[in-house]
Amino acid sequence: MKEYTDYAVEMILELCKIPSPSGFTGKIEKAIYKELESIGYRPCYTNKKSILTDLGGEGDPLILAAHVDTLGAMVRSLKPNGRLRLTKIGGYPENNIEGENCTIHTREGKNYSGTVQILKPSVHVSRTVGEDKRDDASIEIVVDEKVKEKKDLQALGICAGDFVSFDPRTVLTQSGFIKSRHLDDKASSGILLSLAKFIKEKNIVLTRKVYILFTTFEEVGHGACSGLPDDAVEMISVDMGAVGDDLETDEFKVSVCAKDSNGPYDYDITSRLVEIAKREKLNFAVDIYPFYGSDADMALHAGYDFKHGLLGPGVSASHGYERTHTEGIENTLLLLKGYVTFPRNS
Repeated sequence: MKEYTDYAVEMILELCKIPSPSGFTGKIEKAIYKELESIGYRPCYTNKKSILTDLGGEGDPLILAAHVDTLGAMVRSLKPNGRLRLTKIGGYPENNIEGENCTIHTREGKNYSGTVQILKPSVHVSRTVGEDKRDDASIEIVVDEKVKEKKDLQALGICAGDFVSFDPRTVLTQSGFIKSRHLDDKASSGILLSLAKFIKEKNIVLTRKVYILFTTFEEVGHGACSGLPDDAVEMISVDMGAVGDDLETDEFKVSVCAKDSNGPYDYDITSRLVEIAKREKLNFAVDIYPFYGSDADMALHAGYDFKHGLLGPGVSASHGYERTHTEGIENTLLLLKGYVTFPRNS
């Protein structure tokens, strides 16, 4: 599977560099759609612009879902001093974006660079830099243009409601680590593209009907609340594995989540994932994510009637400058391969 792991990594690096905060996903939607077509599939859009693709197979349809939307921000207001106040898109503490380069995307199609800073960022001027509160009133975007007041921003075409994306700073190290913002969930988006490519090129016989779904509003809680295939009986969110205190997952493993903040995942799906991981001798862990929700959770909240599960590569520093490893990518790809190809009564 090395060539398909390499392809997954290639896709991850490419996807991470495409700005796509929730609500501003047009460019990445087109990239995913085009890639699926190039592999040989016939993807389609839902009304919310999720991308749905039938990979083939018959009976007991399964949805494998990743999300392509990310954390980001929006211009809340133009400040009298020529700075921008922002409002967050998605859940993260303000200190996770302090000092980060960003891009302001105007409704007119113009892009301006900037930096997120606290109001008094210089230690040579303010003695309270380390103690000052970080919230939406105490951080601002400094635009990289000659702007001194609100009217200067208006002359550039910058308005309240413009989207803001953060510099992903995507890096692949020689030792196999992938460092980037937005590995949640572009790591698993790349994995699903690789799974689709593997199935098509190797003429893999699937043991059931399989859909892959790329949603566009997961980070704000309603990515998979609508537009799912009516015949589906199972849905597995392929998202990031949480890494942290008292968890067994790390960046080299595929993580199977048994329970998150919404409650337990389906017993049969979770048990089967564990069974396959053991059979294939994968590096894996089963964990509880205390502060986590997935597209599969949201689909059930919306009233869909199917079993649900969650897995993904271990990703550290979630909702910050994240990191995973090519081994974690490969283990996740192999677990998904096993799930869609092994007979279910085995």
